Amino acid sequence: MRAPRRALLAAPALLLLPRGARAAFPDRPVRIVVPFAAGTSSDLQARMIGERMATALGQPVIVENRAGGGGTVGADAVAKAAPDGHTLLLGSNGPLTNAPVLQARLSYDPAKDFSAIAMISRSPVTLAVRADSPYRSVADVLAAARARPGTLAIGSSGQGSATHFLIEQVMATANVRLTHVPYRGSSMSVPDVIAGNIPLVMAEISTVLPTWRGGQLRILAMASAGRMPIAPEVPTLIESGLDLTGGSWAGLVSAAGTPAPVVATLAAAVRRGLADPAYRARQAELGAEIVAEREQAPDGFAAWLERERAAIRATADRAGIRPE
Repeated sequence: MRAPRRALLAAPALLLLPRGARAAFPDRPVRIVVPFAAGTSSDLQARMIGERMATALGQPVIVENRAGGGGTVGADAVAKAAPDGHTLLLGSNGPLTNAPVLQARLSYDPAKDFSAIAMISRSPVTLAVRADSPYRSVADVLAAARARPGTLAIGSSGQGSATHFLIEQVMATANVRLTHVPYRGSSMSVPDVIAGNIPLVMAEISTVLPTWRGGQLRILAMASAGRMPIAPEVPTLIESGLDLTGGSWAGLVSAAGTPAPVVATLAAAVRRGLADPAYRARQAELGAEIVAEREQAPDGFAAWLERERAAIRATADRAGIRPE
């Protein structure tokens, strides 16, 4: 008796069939699981690239929000999905690089349970102060920190966040000691700087830009590789003497074992979307950097993830951050 078509699609033996006998991929809608709530930056990134991937793939791309566990609930669902390329994860710092150093018992292995497809965006974080702050440069902040070790407070968007890890890297690189104050998101830390409750904040660019434009904050530096077109007058941490970059990022992965031709098809669809002028213009408005071509490819993104996990682990070890 002939096996059902769905079973054949999932069978590894299908890869051995002549090319003309294989079902075209995708043969049904593709799902992007966003492990955070609707309306978040991750959700926006998934919808922006999903719309363009749908055009390239000839199938609808559906965004499904599955929040919980700092992104690990959605990541676990994709890790356990059929490795056929029809279920993808909008991966980011939390579930793919930070979770292993923060959570002792993850239900999935970020290094082994996913196939990398492509990075789609990277947004640098910023070091900012209140507009009337006496600190007018990174050098001013470091001088104050050296003069009064441990007395200068700096807010982050949370323990184990991209902003927290960058604060730890700044302290290690500059050999200074700051007092880390974790908040539940930059939407809480930035107002506290404006109110004068803390003098410094390391925060996502999307949160800082409106208050910077409104004259409430001064951005001392961006953790980007080069100056951002959206704020070309703001120097980078590198220009300020700290050879550091950092921020939030988003990329697509599928379950480990997804056939290489399927991964290649998905990556090609992503690259087509990333090349769209309207997409690039919208990313620029959001303060996102253009992703390097090598990171748009599966191998390049996989290598980047490996390096990033190693860097996060080293930072956590240095700062004494232990999984709970």
